[in-house]
Amino acid sequence: MTPFFRNLVLTTICLSSGWTLAASPDEVIRPLQDQWASIKYQKDEKQHGELYHVLALEARKVAESHPQQAEPLVWEGIALSSEAGAKGGLGALSLAKQAKQRFDEAIALNDKALDGSAYTSLATLYAKVPGWPLGFGSQTKAEELFKKSLAINPTGIDANYFYGEFLADQGRAPEAINHLQTALKAPARAGRELADKGRRQEIEALLKKLKP
Repeated sequence: MTPFFRNLVLTTICLSSGWTLAASPDEVIRPLQDQWASIKYQKDEKQHGELYHVLALEARKVAESHPQQAEPLVWEGIALSSEAGAKGGLGALSLAKQAKQRFDEAIALNDKALDGSAYTSLATLYAKVPGWPLGFGSQTKAEELFKKSLAINPTGIDANYFYGEFLADQGRAPEAINHLQTALKAPARAGRELADKGRRQEIEALLKKLKP
């Protein structure tokens, strides 16, 4: 039997027996990534809160069914933090705390998953959430986490954009511009075309505000 037919027979046996090959982390989270980008860049902002809520519930199911993978936890955290940003108000802090927990869990499993995205997202939470006694926000902690993210992925579009935004909010325009320009030059991400296009538009808008 040739290798081709041997593999074909094995595959047929696996499928007929109800066996399934383990999906890679990228395959597991791809629907979550696609839905998030569609909500963020294609849906009416008035719908964002509810749509992110539904996405967070879906991400929770994915995370529970793949307990050894950090990637679904990262995307659950992103969905929760996006919902918090969209809804605002007192409920936003509770959602932010849930998102923080998911990012912490993801980092404990694999801090380099998705090129350190958990650090980027957690840093953004620390930067935007109120500090004590209302929340856990801390500008010092945010910068520490941004630097951890950039150590893993120094040319990443998201890591540099969000750090650039943080620096701009801190009044550190020259540093912010440097990171935003790095973000614009970031390599394209396969399957993330919509997210990359939307993010670049945000980067360009912020650069326009910062440049004299």
